[in-house]
Amino acid sequence: MNQPRILIIEDEAPIRRFLTIALGAGGFEVLEAERGRKGIELAAVLAPDAVLLDLGLPDIDGKAVIASIREWSQVPILVLSVRDGEAEKIAALDAGADDYVTKPFATGELLARLRAALRKRPIGTIEKAELTFGTLEINLATRFVRADGREAKLTRKEFDVLALLARHSGRLVGHRQLLTTVWGTAHAEDTHYLRVAIGHIREKLGDDAADPRFIITEPGVGYRLLGE
Repeated sequence: MNQPRILIIEDEAPIRRFLTIALGAGGFEVLEAERGRKGIELAAVLAPDAVLLDLGLPDIDGKAVIASIREWSQVPILVLSVRDGEAEKIAALDAGADDYVTKPFATGELLARLRAALRKRPIGTIEKAELTFGTLEINLATRFVRADGREAKLTRKEFDVLALLARHSGRLVGHRQLLTTVWGTAHAEDTHYLRVAIGHIREKLGDDAADPRFIITEPGVGYRLLGE
């Protein structure tokens, strides 16, 4: 049976060593990152089963790490932090953390919380950050897009539209779902926003609406990205 793989994102080496020993004894495989951006990269490439995250990182705040990972993954994220204020806990949980444990913590409680988080998400559930659709490559973690070997520079909204289609590749994504997810519920009927964005995406990908290689239009309903 495969060991659950846990990614520790923590800048203090003594805490990383302690967690590595404790998790190893608890039957977990451990990955380590001492910087937030490195942690995001490892989460994208190595697909851990859960993440233990410190908020006080030297390069970016831990809440930014949560938000970045949540753009493409629902991997369980447990925050380990000395910040014990209610507002900080609420902000981390609202950003997408599954649990919040204040330092210092009891090892037994941490392992129990980790096991509880893993029970909600079967081990081996893999969410790839790097997706390929023929000659179209999309990296959900770095927001990088390449088509036919050339980088396609999309705006944030354009990338969000393409990423949503990519997450549901092969399936129809309706106008309303695209609009409310990317622009918000106030723009649920603003289909012209979507038409313009899709037009720009197609232009940058070298995709022809009349003879599409990537994005299929379902008239009056929505759009579909051709499957992998």
